[in-house]
Amino acid sequence: MPLSFDNTEIAFRYRNNKELKRAHFLFSSMSSPFLSKTGMRLTQLAMSWNLPVKSMVKKTIFQQFCGGETIEEAAQTAATLGRYGVGVALDYSVEGKEEEAEFDHAVPEFIKAIEYAATQNNIPFIPIKITGFARFALLEKVDAGNTLSVAEQEEWKRVQDRIDRICAAAARCRNMILIDAEESWIQQPVDDLADAMMEKYNKGAIVIFNTFQMYRHDRLTFLKASHQKAMEKGYTLGGKLVRGAYMEKERRRAEEMSYPSPIQPDKASTDRDYDLGVAYCLDHLDSLALFIGTHNENSCYKAAEIMTGKGLAPGNKHVYLSQLYGMSDNITFNLADAGYNVSKYLPYGPVKDVVPYLMRRAQENTSVAGQTGRELGLIKKEMNRRGL
Repeated sequence: MPLSFDNTEIAFRYRNNKELKRAHFLFSSMSSPFLSKTGMRLTQLAMSWNLPVKSMVKKTIFQQFCGGETIEEAAQTAATLGRYGVGVALDYSVEGKEEEAEFDHAVPEFIKAIEYAATQNNIPFIPIKITGFARFALLEKVDAGNTLSVAEQEEWKRVQDRIDRICAAAARCRNMILIDAEESWIQQPVDDLADAMMEKYNKGAIVIFNTFQMYRHDRLTFLKASHQKAMEKGYTLGGKLVRGAYMEKERRRAEEMSYPSPIQPDKASTDRDYDLGVAYCLDHLDSLALFIGTHNENSCYKAAEIMTGKGLAPGNKHVYLSQLYGMSDNITFNLADAGYNVSKYLPYGPVKDVVPYLMRRAQENTSVAGQTGRELGLIKKEMNRRGL
């Protein structure tokens, strides 16, 4: 039977009627840019003023896009997904920290997640952001190649040690780490750290993935160069391909600071490079592993077609596909039903700390052309099927 993303019975069978109605309400709200923007702003203000809105946030947008406040709550959500053959990238989604004590505190939280994931069959991935372990300004300075003071050199060494401790735990527990991409002006130290961790831990196993944002016009070339470097140094490249998350910020900064934008000129160029990157990786599975992170149905279809054409089993252990929790269930669950290695990015953390992540999800669904309409159409189709 050919792969299809239109089967809503499969897509939403893990959601009960109440959850489906909540999703319909949320995506209906996000279909209005005014309502979405106003709601995001009011939520941020209410949380910053410590107004009693946590319960409302948790019962609505938080439940739609997050697994829970604690690892125990996230584990229950992961178990539900696991019943339908869907894996989890367990994401401790606390952002925007700037203090050494906070960076140090994050390390055992991630190691706890890794050690828990090792006891579960359907939690193969733990995502991390380097900005969760290092000051943004320090990463900017390293990226620019500026001379670090003695104190900054020591600080940078502590960043490297934090990442190494997490990666070592993943290697010990036989889990995989997804190192997220950052803004272009701090990305070089992130790439360097990822390469160092892959060289150390990706020999004989796949432990570390670096992320390639294909909305940057230089990333297809960089992907191929990273693969070549890995082969020369004798380790397996882990490549997580995404389109990208900072387009407006990147273009605005480039214009304000009068340098060429690193972003593709149009969406078609991004789509082209994304699919070329996936095809390149599928041609070299003997020496790399591929993580396809996308909500684009065409990219998923194309990847599946290439795999079929090459005689690759849907469950090939070097190919993974993923979507964010709360979005594109029609892709995730239909891929799982067809036997592909598919997972949900499952964020968890205290509601107040996860608000920046939730704001991005709301903004993304409002701004990405057709995203909210597609989600709403599928939810309505399933509600009609259930007679709701």
